[in-house]
Amino acid sequence: MADEKRIDEPTGTSFVGHEWDGIEELDTPMPRWWLYTFYACIAFAAVMVVLYPAIPMLHSASTGVLGWSSHGDLAKEMAADHARRAPVMHALEQTPIEQIPADPKLLRAAQEGGHSAFKVYCTQCHGAGAAGAKGYPNLNDDDWLWGGDLKTIQQTLLHGVRQPGDDETRMSQMPAFGRDGILKPAEVQDVVSYVRFLSKQEGVTASSRRGAAVFTANCAVCHGDAGKGNRAVGAPNLTDGIWLYGGDRDTITETVTNARYGIMPAWGARLDPVTVKMLAIYVHSLGGGEKTPVDPVPAPAETPVPAAVAAR
Repeated sequence: MADEKRIDEPTGTSFVGHEWDGIEELDTPMPRWWLYTFYACIAFAAVMVVLYPAIPMLHSASTGVLGWSSHGDLAKEMAADHARRAPVMHALEQTPIEQIPADPKLLRAAQEGGHSAFKVYCTQCHGAGAAGAKGYPNLNDDDWLWGGDLKTIQQTLLHGVRQPGDDETRMSQMPAFGRDGILKPAEVQDVVSYVRFLSKQEGVTASSRRGAAVFTANCAVCHGDAGKGNRAVGAPNLTDGIWLYGGDRDTITETVTNARYGIMPAWGARLDPVTVKMLAIYVHSLGGGEKTPVDPVPAPAETPVPAAVAAR
């Protein structure tokens, strides 16, 4: 015969037989309000399974009798937003980029759209504030390799920098003067001294005097006799103190020795033309954009050396 259950006298509840360190467990029933809530939740869940997507399938889920889905809601919202923006986007598409600043409404829309696109596609390299980093140009200043007017910036964005297969990509090539034996190590140091003299980081020295002759023979063809650069070939101005990789002696030595070959995607192959146009307008608005194109100095026809993107 089974043992009769022991009853806790103060509560009248039976013990379940579990005991830990002298503490025994009572078989206290759940409160009715808790049970009713639990049953209501089960009923509510059953209704939701019938009405809305709920049961996972191999490639999707059950659709529910209401036919609702979060993807459907998103698609409706995106379609409504697309319809709302369509007139402005069409106007941006049809208006030449250099004429957009004359229309305040279009300009504001382009700047806002370009800012949004910049945060998605450009901040990884240029930073959230477009201030750049070593090897990635600062887009806030007025120092440009190929030019900073709207059409030139748009062209750079469309075709990128050093993109194979794109005949219109920005392409410049600085010889690796030290690595390829074009200059001896001592000549590299002399031309570095001269470049630092041009950028007012060093005074006149015997090394910079020798470097002036080396510069004239090897570098002036792209950077110009005075080192002011040449936008036709993407050669930077070496006199303004703005550097892409750094202006200290070690960094310039590395640049002259091994050259630099930075790249940028051809966004015209990845983004629609209106988005590229808005990006160009946003970059132009950051502070360094030029109002009118600056005609580049043409490179000499007999130039045997490709465009040099040298120590910036």
